[in-house]
Amino acid sequence: MKMMQVTLFVALLGFLASAATGSKDFLPFDCNDIYCNDNTSSSGVYTIFPGGPDTPLQVFCDMNTDGGRWTVFLKRMDGTINFYRPWSNYKFGFGNMAGEYWLGLENIFLLTLRKENELRIDMEDFERGKRYAKYSSFSIDSEVDGYELHLGKFTGGKAGDSLTNHNNMKFTTFDRDQDIYSVNCAQNSIGGFWYSRCITLIHANPTGLYAPRGTTTVYPYVGVIWRTWKGTKYSLKTFDMKIRSVSGCACSH
Repeated sequence: MKMMQVTLFVALLGFLASAATGSKDFLPFDCNDIYCNDNTSSSGVYTIFPGGPDTPLQVFCDMNTDGGRWTVFLKRMDGTINFYRPWSNYKFGFGNMAGEYWLGLENIFLLTLRKENELRIDMEDFERGKRYAKYSSFSIDSEVDGYELHLGKFTGGKAGDSLTNHNNMKFTTFDRDQDIYSVNCAQNSIGGFWYSRCITLIHANPTGLYAPRGTTTVYPYVGVIWRTWKGTKYSLKTFDMKIRSVSGCACSH
């Protein structure tokens, strides 16, 4: 029954997308569609329609990095947005699309439901060092299944692999504990993420506490961390998580 419902939902979204394509108005599903429609598009805030024509969604599209076409679902850059938030915020999204934001688990689910996507994570420290990590695939389940993370293999990047340890985990916030530890890891790490176990098994915490000017946090694991690059105490300056369709553009320009 569950698989049938998902299949019908996917079919409905496909119908809506086809209807939108056939109309005079261009209603892109993601940033990949925007690029395929116009490969001169620059990076910036665009409106996409992953939930259909009646639910427009603003998002930042990275059209420059590694060939572009990236739909950014998490952006950290200056600490202006509080990321220690309840489940409802992480479900529907929050922040400023021209600055820091979280796109929302429900929107991320829709974006990964119809297309196979790869994942890229870009980060920068306060000494102007830059690193990235890439994964062959990225998707999440629906809310019924806790927005469980499904991650493909690590395919490269000098930041190293700090996310595989979080694979197949459900999403946890301070008011909804879905990790596999005896305490709430979102409370311990001051964020919301696909945590497994707290402390030593947290390898990434991109929604953690922003520490300006590269100051190390008093406690490990609470900052914006990527363990395989800067360890567990250094809170990074910028951190972007973004996805794009692995099929590329099926159109001509």
